[in-house]
Order: sequence, then C-alpha cells, then structure tokens
Amino acid sequence: MSGALLLIGNPGTRRTALLTAALARAGHAAPRVVPWRTVLADGPDRAGMHLTAALDDRPPTVMRIDSPGDDPQVDRLLRGADRVALHGAVTAGPDWYRGFTTATAALASAARAARIPSTTDPDEIAVLFDKPACHARLTAARVPVPPALDAPDTPPVSGWAELRDRLASRGWHRVFVKPAHGSSASGVLAVQLRRRGRHLDVIARGPVELAGGQPFNTLRPGVFRGETEVAPLIDALADRHLHVERWFPKLVYERRAVDVRVLTVGGTAGHAVVRAATGSITNLHLGNARGDLTTLRSVLGDDGWRRVLDVAEAAAACFPRTLTVGVDVLVGARATATRPIPVAVAEVNAFGDLLPNLPGLHRPDHDPYDTQVAALAERMLL
Repeated sequence: MSGALLLIGNPGTRRTALLTAALARAGHAAPRVVPWRTVLADGPDRAGMHLTAALDDRPPTVMRIDSPGDDPQVDRLLRGADRVALHGAVTAGPDWYRGFTTATAALASAARAARIPSTTDPDEIAVLFDKPACHARLTAARVPVPPALDAPDTPPVSGWAELRDRLASRGWHRVFVKPAHGSSASGVLAVQLRRRGRHLDVIARGPVELAGGQPFNTLRPGVFRGETEVAPLIDALADRHLHVERWFPKLVYERRAVDVRVLTVGGTAGHAVVRAATGSITNLHLGNARGDLTTLRSVLGDDGWRRVLDVAEAAAACFPRTLTVGVDVLVGARATATRPIPVAVAEVNAFGDLLPNLPGLHRPDHDPYDTQVAALAERMLL
C-alpha cells in the first residue's frame, strides 16, 4: 500500500473513485484502501485488529471511514447474518446499527493506537445514524427541526395501531415516518390521516413496498391507501425502530416541492444542491431533479439564503469532530414583513458528500471531494 490517506471503504465504488480523482487533481497519491469486507471478516468487534494488520511501516497521516453501503456482503457482516439479504431489502435496523457502531468504534480505537487522526468521530457517527438521538442533539443546540412525536427516551412504536393512537393523542394528521437507523430515504413514508366520523382515511407515500411481508426499497415511490394497506407496511417497518416527525410544509415553486442539501466541510457550508420533487420525498436517487440554485436564492432573497446556510452550519457545529456532514435543510413558504423564512433540519448525514460534479459555493472549480482534500491539506494531514 502507498499514499498518505487511509480509506476504509468499498473498492470500485463511485465514492472511492471520486475521492481518488480529487486526490490526483491536488497532486496527492491514491488512497490506501482497506476494504470494509477485510476489516469485518471476523465480525465488527474485531475490525480494529484487521486495520492494525493492514498497516505497514509507513503509517498514513489520516484515516477516512467511508460509507459501507453498496456491498451486500458488507451489509451481511454488519448485521451478523448468515446470508445476504434479498436485493432491496430494508436492512438498517438495530442489528445493522449495532454492528456498524461497534466496527467504527473499533476502527477509531486502532487508529488512535497508531496515532492516526480520523476525519470522523465514532461517538458522533453513532448519533448521526440514530435519528431520535440526532434530533435530540439538534434540539438541545436550538437548531430548528420538525417536532418529534415522542421524547428520545420513549420506546419506539410497536406498529400501526400504536402509531395511530399516539398521533391521535397529539392531534397530528401529517407526519414522516422514518426507520431510526436508515439513510437515503430507505423505508421512509409520508403519512396523512383524516377522520370522517368513525371512519379514518389514511394514505402513505414512499419509496418502499411489501413482498412476502417484508419491506423493500424501490426507486418508484408507492401509494398506500386505507388502513388495510398502510397497517401491514408500518407493522413490517416497526422492528427497524421508527422515528416520527411532524410534517414540515415545503416551499413549492415551478410546481415542485424543494429542499436543500448543504455540504459542510470543517463546519463551513461549501456546496449546496436544490432537490426538487413532485412528491414529498426529494432524494435525488429517486429520480428527482437538481433544482436551479440561482432561482432558489432569488426566491428566498439574501436573508433567506443566509438563513439556510446558517442553519446548516449550526447543525454541523453539533458534530465538531466530524470533518464533513451533509445537512438536509427544509425551506418553508416565503418570508413576510414580520416573519423570516421558516427553515428546519430534516437530516444530518455522515456520508452526504456523494454529489458528483457539484460546483462549490466559494470555489466553483471544486467538487465536494476537492473541497475535502483541500481541507485535509490545510490541516497538514496530507
């Protein structure tokens, strides 16, 4: 192995290729890649041992832990399962979370023992991949977020019947239901309820479907009507632990709902992409469009746009030992003379930098990986 940056990642993926290209553009060697499969070979708790074995007499100057996604064998190893999950299965539940956080803690411990700094902090990663804990941390820091249905220490709902009753007790009619440890909108549902006398109308929309009683991701958001369709879906997702937030009405222009993914590096907002959708879930991999940033800034005005960036940076400040986070900022209706633009943070993503060819806000010639490489060089870690 050669090079100064040690990457825990999946070889051959776009993430690894984009980082390697950015290092080359800046005149640095390719990363020294230690595959997730290698460090997980004997289980998550022994990941540090395998990392130590992979080091040679030329220790790297910094370690980057990248997303373990895109490899079904890695997913299996993290869950401690005997077999690979069926393609598209929603697997990010408590077993996956336990394996992932155990592995990242072991990797960080081995790196500290070798005196190798890391671009990510294992304790912060554990919060970033636990939506109730992340919501609580942002709330404590007074970062605006949509209200959560329950307090962080409340047991998660056991299924549809309990969710329906808790929503009724709060008087909530529109919510987002999210697996607590998921990412990339996996298993996310937008749920609306309306009572007509004794009859309850309910509709749920999201990129998920049921097959054989199990939830699967899909690139085409489904529509589920009535309790006979919605209840089995919520029941199937409930063992992944669900986090429920009140619906935040998004800004709509050009007949699309929009929000903004803001990428921060070293706490500073360096990239932003508008995500525009005809539905309520805006993730770009679901076929939604990159909106025009210049148009959005014009709609929001200077003060509104500055508020979007300020809120993103306030969220990033809650994770000061993690170099890069992607902050999904919800933007509400336009401001009035007496009310500033409403904004809230929907998600903070530990691996939110997969935004190919996105020009920087301050350096248009820098994509997200160029900016991260430059930040490491400025810190004399490359």
